Amino acid sequence: MTDPSPSDVALELERLRGVVEAGFARLDGQLALIMQRGDQVDRQLADHETRLDALEKNRWPVSSVLALVAVLGFALTLWQIATR
Repeated sequence: MTDPSPSDVALELERLRGVVEAGFARLDGQLALIMQRGDQVDRQLADHETRLDALEKNRWPVSSVLALVAVLGFALTLWQIATR
């Protein structure tokens, strides 16, 4: 087996350096994409939270109105029974 010349070693090291740099660049791009998607998910979650809060805030009159209608219906029924 022959010893590699210093120029061959330097060439292989330079090639290896290029491969590592390309790999890091690819990983950096993938991480940037993941961060962008994470930010989009955070914005969607905040939007959904805001919409849910608005729905919960507007929900309370529905039960009050239903209770009022039920009481009025019961009172009307009692009035009809009483007037017969």
